[in-house]
Amino acid sequence: MKLKVGVIGTGLAWERLHYPAFKELTAKYEIAALCDVDRGLVESWGRRLGLNMQRDLFTDFYALLERPDLDVIDILVPISENHPVGEVVAKTGKAVILEKPMGATIEQALATKKIYERYGSKILIAENYRYSEEFNLIKNLVQEKRVGSPVFFIYQNTSCFPCAMTQDTFSATEWRQHPEYPGGDILDAAIHKLAGIRHVFGEIEHLQAYGMKQKDDFSPYAVVTANIKFFSGVIGGFSYYPAGHEAQKPFVGLRIFCQDGMIYLEDTNCGIINIFHNEGRQEQVSFRPDRGYYNELLNLYNAVLYNEPIQVTPEVELGDIRTVFAILQSIKDEEIVKVDRLKDLAFV
Repeated sequence: MKLKVGVIGTGLAWERLHYPAFKELTAKYEIAALCDVDRGLVESWGRRLGLNMQRDLFTDFYALLERPDLDVIDILVPISENHPVGEVVAKTGKAVILEKPMGATIEQALATKKIYERYGSKILIAENYRYSEEFNLIKNLVQEKRVGSPVFFIYQNTSCFPCAMTQDTFSATEWRQHPEYPGGDILDAAIHKLAGIRHVFGEIEHLQAYGMKQKDDFSPYAVVTANIKFFSGVIGGFSYYPAGHEAQKPFVGLRIFCQDGMIYLEDTNCGIINIFHNEGRQEQVSFRPDRGYYNELLNLYNAVLYNEPIQVTPEVELGDIRTVFAILQSIKDEEIVKVDRLKDLAFV
């Protein structure tokens, strides 16, 4: 059985992330309707997909939601619109794919979580790092103690947002260059990395962070760094540097130091997880990059038809968002901030 999909937002995230995954799952999904405020863009996609130009294309998502034949709504809008659009879609009872973060603030994220609980709609938050092969493999390696119990980690990420602003990239979008939400690129991009390590180590007890202020709109800080303690006892350092390069290889990447060795992921595109044993032996585990989007769609399909549990629920996503705002709060107050196991916590 195919699930019929209505798409709200046909920009870069649709073109480069979700649509390629849907193409692989044509036996399970049918793209039946598209909506975008850019009429020319949505018509271009309509022609590409062979849709009816009058019946299947919309510039008003309210009109798209009136289609009774749609089973799934895929929401790909700017971060500031995730909650208001997601709130409207929840009331239709249709299954939902909502991009991360599910709100531009803690308050919006909590409201999104509560409204989906109220209406009972199935919702999957599209946090692809939690669905990726590499982070699922690393999580399994840690849980099975392939090189003993984990002790601490280093996770360093660099990118050059300013370099990409004039290229054909996500950084070229106006709403990312001048974000209308706290944290800018930290909430948009660093949240993926934080979701990845939370997927591996679980809930965070507390953290202390520092940041170097900058005047560029895309991020309030040129770099942030945080010392993190998980409830599992693992401690480590996380750094995100969106205004620069890491020119020397091997990159620092993600290094998990365990009692009997180390697990090393250079980056999410390298295709190899290295495992070093203290006695000198080395293993390599292969993975396919960028499989998170495919796995998201497969999980939702099985959830809708066969009641498979959704892996990234609003409850799971809320922890990732709280971590971002805990980092921002810690930088602002120069204090240690508690993160998880708190009720309706509101940071900055």
